[in-house]
Amino acid sequence: MRSRRAKSTLTAAVLGAVLLAAGCASVPANPGDVCSIFREKPGWYRGALKAERRWKISIPVMMAFTYKESSFVHNARPPRTKLLFVIPWKRPSSAYGFAQATNETWSDYRRATGRRGADRNDFGDAIDFVGWYLDRAHRHLGISRHDAKRLYLSYHEGLSGYRSGRWQRNSWLQGAADRVAANAARYERQLASCRSSLKRRRFLFW
Repeated sequence: MRSRRAKSTLTAAVLGAVLLAAGCASVPANPGDVCSIFREKPGWYRGALKAERRWKISIPVMMAFTYKESSFVHNARPPRTKLLFVIPWKRPSSAYGFAQATNETWSDYRRATGRRGADRNDFGDAIDFVGWYLDRAHRHLGISRHDAKRLYLSYHEGLSGYRSGRWQRNSWLQGAADRVAANAARYERQLASCRSSLKRRRFLFW
């Protein structure tokens, strides 16, 4: 009897862990609504709130960047290039995860913050990375912490690329930055309507 109970308990625990992992990895049902995202994934709200307090970059800005970079897909990668227009070939960069951080920049983040075990496919780690990078852009480039458009330009081009001003000749990139800024503004309006209720739910798990 004890053996059967032990097996049943173990099976339930394993199943629960599998379902938990699947839930954490799934894309939010309504990615255009930040309140819906955080109600569905309260752990994401805790991670975003922690990053906001640490780096002084607003949650709506960080969430808009994450949505633009990966559509909240935890293991997102750039599509492979094609060899002879047909054969799948190399990827254009090592960008990976929620924030599409490259190997080099992620190593810089882990070294600078001491978070050696941080993973790009972990939402809490990824949004902390976004906050860290945008804080650097604010300090080194003088971009306002609230200027989502220019922050995105620096995120996409890198600090030195932004300084060079080459983005000024890239109409596609400027359009993308405008969309990020518009999404950040929408997320800000949404979050203002639900932040108090999210605070009351912070004790919940995924």
